Amino acid sequence: MPDQSTSQATPQHPSPAAAARGHGAAGDATAGEGISRRRLLGTAGATGLVLGAAGGAVGHAAAPSAAVPLTSLGSDRAMFHGKHQPGITDPLQARGHLVAFDLVAGAGRKEAAALLRRWSAAAERLMAGEAAPHDDTDVARDAGPSSLTITLGFGHGFFDRTGLGKQRPAALDPLPDFSSDRLDKARSDGDLWVQIGANDALVAFHALRTLQKEAGSAARVRWQMNGFNRSPGATAHPMTTRNLMGQIDGTRNPKPADADFDRRVFVPDDGEPAWMAGGSYVVVRRIRMLLDDWEKLPRAEQEAVIGRRKSDGAPLSGGGETTEMDLERTGKDGRVVVPLNAHARITRPDQNGGAAMLRRPFSYHDGFDADGVPDAGLLFVCWQADPLRGFVPVQRKLDRGDALSPYIRHEASGLFAVPGGAAQGEYVGQRLLEG
Repeated sequence: MPDQSTSQATPQHPSPAAAARGHGAAGDATAGEGISRRRLLGTAGATGLVLGAAGGAVGHAAAPSAAVPLTSLGSDRAMFHGKHQPGITDPLQARGHLVAFDLVAGAGRKEAAALLRRWSAAAERLMAGEAAPHDDTDVARDAGPSSLTITLGFGHGFFDRTGLGKQRPAALDPLPDFSSDRLDKARSDGDLWVQIGANDALVAFHALRTLQKEAGSAARVRWQMNGFNRSPGATAHPMTTRNLMGQIDGTRNPKPADADFDRRVFVPDDGEPAWMAGGSYVVVRRIRMLLDDWEKLPRAEQEAVIGRRKSDGAPLSGGGETTEMDLERTGKDGRVVVPLNAHARITRPDQNGGAAMLRRPFSYHDGFDADGVPDAGLLFVCWQADPLRGFVPVQRKLDRGDALSPYIRHEASGLFAVPGGAAQGEYVGQRLLEG
């Protein structure tokens, strides 16, 4: 879990300016009016049912304590159309779903194009806070857009199935094997990949269910994973999120304001293949955290494994969270204070020939086994212009001696080509499928 590019590109919580924007806010609705999701953005839904009581008996719906304005948690809206797809540089959301599809036997380029057209139309509507284009289930009826983003990508096998093998990018060649891998092939790879993020769990599920239904007879779900992060507003001020090990996770992530951000994350306009201009490559890994073992370590040993203080994310060499790590500083015993195998040291770009990636992960928890061991960890999602210069060199170095390796296990993996954003009137992937 490379420290240099961990978590979201921007702070998890929206800025005051973003909170004030209230994207898509509409006028107040009177008691008797039909209320669409979009028209409801100005007020909180006062009709939600809270089913449950201390004794377990339910006789009525508990009403909210008071009606409050719908804040940016529900009203913030990400844009579907643009140079890049949504869900890459947008602030990290509280809920996420990752899902891969395989095209069914007999489905080819024509069926794939129709599917991407349907998915794009649905994504545009849902991200605007509108109902699904067909047979809406009303799951998200009372909510605003809630910062929903939907991101679409192509796996290695997609190109052979659609007769577009010559258009497959070299950067999409399968990832090399790593000694720490314990991969479940059934939960890896896939022809098509979808990332869904939102700040409301019902909005996220609604999008997942809509896209699954819109796949129709063209594609079937190969695997699906659910994730979460801290909710906006859960901390007194915007701050870097924490992972399930309790570590601040994301301090050295590249930022859009960095001069070399686009070069590291996105395929240039004159890049190859042409249909990937403005796109990015995403590596997805299900990384299980061996929390029982990790939590037995004293805090000082946990901090030595990472190379940063657990309390505030500051490097062990001193300073605050964003202070540059001093790799040469030694303690009274003459040893470097940031151990040579510390995770944060190994993953630094200047220790990897400048290799960097934008990480935008979700935590996950899939229950406990019969012995009470948690199946929990990180849905690692990282973005780069070229995985051979981003993820691969860093992971190879981690494979050779990361102090964190005994406490994690890579259980699933995928690499996908995510094309640039769709212009008005286009669908995602149109330049590939109709080029």
